[in-house]
Amino acid sequence: MSAKTDTEVAIDGKVITVSGNESAEYLQRVAAYINNKVNEYKKIEDFKRQSAERQNLLIQLNMADDYFKAKNQIELLEQDIKAKENEIYDLKHQLIAAQMKLEQTSKSLKELQDELNENSKQIVRLETELKENKK
Repeated sequence: MSAKTDTEVAIDGKVITVSGNESAEYLQRVAAYINNKVNEYKKIEDFKRQSAERQNLLIQLNMADDYFKAKNQIELLEQDIKAKENEIYDLKHQLIAAQMKLEQTSKSLKELQDELNENSKQIVRLETELKENKK
């Protein structure tokens, strides 16, 4: 388990110390995300007229919405990955089956070519015998 990290971050103009098992850089990124949300909402006139409690609730709801949307996106991507893995698995099996069929066809072709060569030799022998017998 990682060592506990204490770091000072600024959130909405207030410096606080946060602790966590993550790196100080990660904790700073989290604080920056919160600051961006706060600043985003502070630009909205109707938001400014709300009580501090309601403002905090709206920001929390928005962050929860971001979280659930990101979580849903991850689930969709994981499903997509799983579908693509299944497709790759099926394609590999189709490829193996096609390679086996190609090998069998190549073997049959070789056998037929050998048979054709033998038949051609037989025809030449028979034609030669026929010519000799006519003389």
